[in-house]
Amino acid sequence: MNKQIELIWTDLHQELKKFIFSKVKNMDICEDILQDVFLKIQLNINTLSDCSKLTSWVYQITRNAVADYYRKIKLDTRIDKFDLAEQENEEPLYVSLSNCINQKINNLSPKYKQSILLTYFDNYSQISLAKELNISYSGAKTRVQRGRDKLKELIVDCPNVEKDNKGNLISFENS
Repeated sequence: MNKQIELIWTDLHQELKKFIFSKVKNMDICEDILQDVFLKIQLNINTLSDCSKLTSWVYQITRNAVADYYRKIKLDTRIDKFDLAEQENEEPLYVSLSNCINQKINNLSPKYKQSILLTYFDNYSQISLAKELNISYSGAKTRVQRGRDKLKELIVDCPNVEKDNKGNLISFENS
């Protein structure tokens, strides 16, 4: 199998690099995407059922990788516009708790962070979230629920958070 990958690299490396560069116009990003493409090829070569379609299969992986890159940029741009801390209330405990929660949101994986920010801070419904992310409604519901669960885990695991025996938040102690 390593020989196959080497042959694909030899045959398509320069061609794919030019193709990716034509889409992203940045050599560092191009090389990162190219590396991801060849990693995906290596991991999934066994799923290719018809060897005569190798080139089209590789280009499909490449197109998807470029699309993923642009999706990530869009996500990063959208997330950056949020001002998480609402510090209108000058009470120190409130400010400290807001900062704690904001840090925990920032520690979520990008897909969960995006779903939490869009639904709770940008007032997207789960149906709107599904349309925005091009996923099913049930997928959006699941993503929001998992994001909420992961956020709760992160918050409840803080040493300055008091919880009951069921793991529910009771109080927050400013440290």
